[in-house]
Amino acid sequence: MKRVTLYTDGACSGNPGPGGWGAVLIYGEHRRELCGGERETTNNRMEITAVIEGLKALKEPCEVEIYSDSAYTVNAFAEGWVNGWERSEWKKADKKPVLNADLWRELLSLTRRHRVSFHKVKGHADDPLNNRCDELARGAIPERD
Repeated sequence: MKRVTLYTDGACSGNPGPGGWGAVLIYGEHRRELCGGERETTNNRMEITAVIEGLKALKEPCEVEIYSDSAYTVNAFAEGWVNGWERSEWKKADKKPVLNADLWRELLSLTRRHRVSFHKVKGHADDPLNNRCDELARGAIPERD
């Protein structure tokens, strides 16, 4: 399996509001930057979307080290929340629906195609790749009408 590094970040101008996501994929000497945005979204949706789009860009199953400054995204996998949500038919312990279930379902499916591990990085600090993802995400935020 190819070993790939994926850095991701999401951003929102208002929450909810226009948002963007950014991702940097690294395989050996190759580097690919991705970004996109939505007119009405939340920061959490953009954080999850960044990981989804990064994984979707891979053409074959890979071993992927994912780095994100989103505790929400990282902990959903590191703490097993996403598996519990799936078992409980996308309901939380309080029986309320899981927010962003559509994205969690898609991300869970993608993580099963690859061998992934999630790592939390400190946002807006000294990690150049996290900072680059932040630039990509902010740059992809659509202008307000």
